[in-house]
Amino acid sequence: MGGTDSIKGIREKYKGYTLYEKGLSKNTAAAYASDIEIFLKYMEERKETEVTEDSIVDFIFYMKSHKYSPLSIARALVSLRGLYKYMIKTKAADKNPFENLETFKTRKKMPEVLLKQDIDALLSSPDMSKPEGKRDRAIMELLYSSGVRVSELVNLELTDVDLDERVIRCFGKGSKERLVPIGEYVVDAIKNYLEVRMEIVKKFCPNLFVTKRGGKFTREGIWKLIKRYAKKEKIEKDVYPHIFRHSFATHLLAGGADLRSVQEMLGHSDIATTQIYTHIDRSGLKNLHKKYHPRG
Repeated sequence: MGGTDSIKGIREKYKGYTLYEKGLSKNTAAAYASDIEIFLKYMEERKETEVTEDSIVDFIFYMKSHKYSPLSIARALVSLRGLYKYMIKTKAADKNPFENLETFKTRKKMPEVLLKQDIDALLSSPDMSKPEGKRDRAIMELLYSSGVRVSELVNLELTDVDLDERVIRCFGKGSKERLVPIGEYVVDAIKNYLEVRMEIVKKFCPNLFVTKRGGKFTREGIWKLIKRYAKKEKIEKDVYPHIFRHSFATHLLAGGADLRSVQEMLGHSDIATTQIYTHIDRSGLKNLHKKYHPRG
């Protein structure tokens, strides 16, 4: 209940509702009705009847690719959001696909991401002749290639890393456990680091990444480490640990990864949080990935 058949059955009643109860002008009500027709036609062309969050996201990209103006896209979302509020109210739908999509209405500026040259500069910056350099390289490789939060990274223990299976075990917000795949660049970087780890810390420490003092890193410690390399490489952007996570998600989506998989890898409980990374025009995503994500 709440799919395209439900929309077709209630659209005329909704138009009357917008005119006589909401008090919209005839032109505005007609524009809303037109937006709904465009959406129905779009769904019909795709041979889909169930309206989901992903349907709405894909519809936005459809409108962008067909050169609809930002104003037209915003109005279409208002039209459809209003329609579904009415459908829930009249029990014509039991689920509102817009429930978690307020991001599109009030979204913040798209998070900054690092470009290929920035990534390459940072990853090649540590002095690999020193144990600390191998450690720092592994830290940045892991941040970029797995998208883990800095809080998750500093809490990683040796037993959380399976290099043979190429996965790490993270505990995210609310101590939620998840397995995150890692690529060959990270595996190699961690192996190189583990070979010299005991040169950094002489006593036992369960944490994967350790400081010269023998304990685990703090979030501030990772922040300072990254800032130091960004300054050394004269990177103009504000480089901070979370920008690696932004870059990871954006470049994955650029390469064609589906939203649900990226949501799972990031450990987002709400897909709306992941959707902020989809606000790049899909027409350029393939080229973006080719240019900027060579370390998948």
